[in-house]
Amino acid sequence: MTRSPGDDDYVEAIALRNGAPATIRVMRPDDRGRLESAFAHLGQKSIYTRFFGLRNELPERALDRIAEIDFVHLAGLVVTVSSSAGEVIIGSSTYVGVEEGSHAAEVAFTIAEDYQGQGLGGRLLAALASIARRHGVARFIAEVLAGNAAMLKVFQRSGLPMTTHREDGGVIHVELDLAQFPG
Repeated sequence: MTRSPGDDDYVEAIALRNGAPATIRVMRPDDRGRLESAFAHLGQKSIYTRFFGLRNELPERALDRIAEIDFVHLAGLVVTVSSSAGEVIIGSSTYVGVEEGSHAAEVAFTIAEDYQGQGLGGRLLAALASIARRHGVARFIAEVLAGNAAMLKVFQRSGLPMTTHREDGGVIHVELDLAQFPG
């Protein structure tokens, strides 16, 4: 698969449920500092539900990989809002191919606490699924803590055929069939 025209400059202006304007766009290497800042403002619960444990900073490898976005093996989107300090990241999502030739990618999301419940998870999932399908990804997989009802609800409301099964440690394995993506 090759890049589709427009992948690198994908931008979508959206309105949050509360009416505030925001932008969904592709992650860029210059987002490194903004991603670190967004992480630094996350609460412990959000960090735990995203990483299944507590950590003080984003893994260096995750930040380095932003430069490797190719939309086939790795894609990343951010949600931003404008502030007096400039562009601020309030959410992000990624997919990473799990195995060459499997046409599956692991998907993950992080939304700042102040912006949870504004529909960002669903918007990011729809945008990622659209990009993924153009690049031959047929299904998303995710590992979600059983107590993360909000993320499970995002997947359930996506309109994508979904299968789940419980794994050890209170983790729900989710699979979404992108071939049936409604968008």
